[in-house]
Amino acid sequence: MNTSASKWEQIRTGLLWIALPLLIGILVASAIPRPVIGIIRLNDAIYAQSAQDLITQIDYAISHPEIRAVVLSFDSPGGTVVDTESVYMELTRLREKKPVVTVINGMSASGAYYLTVNTDYIYAKPTSLVGNVGVIGYLPPTPFIYEEIISTGPYKLWGSPRDTDMRQIEMIKQGFYQAVTLGRGDRLKIGPEVLLRGQIWPGSEALRLGLIDAFGTESDGVHKAAELARVWHVEAADLRYLAASQASSSGFFIQSPEGITLPYPSEPGIYMLYIPELPVKK
Repeated sequence: MNTSASKWEQIRTGLLWIALPLLIGILVASAIPRPVIGIIRLNDAIYAQSAQDLITQIDYAISHPEIRAVVLSFDSPGGTVVDTESVYMELTRLREKKPVVTVINGMSASGAYYLTVNTDYIYAKPTSLVGNVGVIGYLPPTPFIYEEIISTGPYKLWGSPRDTDMRQIEMIKQGFYQAVTLGRGDRLKIGPEVLLRGQIWPGSEALRLGLIDAFGTESDGVHKAAELARVWHVEAADLRYLAASQASSSGFFIQSPEGITLPYPSEPGIYMLYIPELPVKK
């Protein structure tokens, strides 16, 4: 009887020594924060307010070590050149530290695609709209004289001659092309003669042309970002809430007298923007 009790006591002691480290390990693991995949969503044009919203979230991701990678979730026609470039430069800073994956929902066109190519992997839906590489702009009016206004130079009122604006638009277009070729590298299957036509493609065609990497959803983007960051058991978090950033209300597009938002910017300028064809009235 004593022998049986002694053996049982040895078994209990052995189980205790096995269970105790396991329990301690579970408690320690539960106390360690899970790695976070930050999600940044853009469902708007890119202009001053929406760009600042994006930059605030990017800065948060850069400065918080628990954010191990970022997913950009896009549905955007693009926007102003300068604001798009500002976000692009901040994305470059982020990519120096952490992987970035893009998931295209409805659209990533023009300036939005300019940002998209500055990421490590691109998902889209078969029917997403992708591309529209190029620039649009308003030419300044032909200079003429106001009798009531005195200016110190012929272009003081207009900013520049028309041919200067045309050269600037061409320069921005070439910079856009360089950004695409830099971002896509050997994955890009078309040259400038096709890419710079400004065409927008469905995701199924964009995949064939090398403009995207695969079909996928936001969940796929989170899994890919975690894989690139080499982390597991992650949680996804909307960085707009973590960064306490305010979603902007767009005054970017023209509003018709009937209150309908038209796909044209409300201010003249140079844009990386997709403008769809309006329905023809019969």
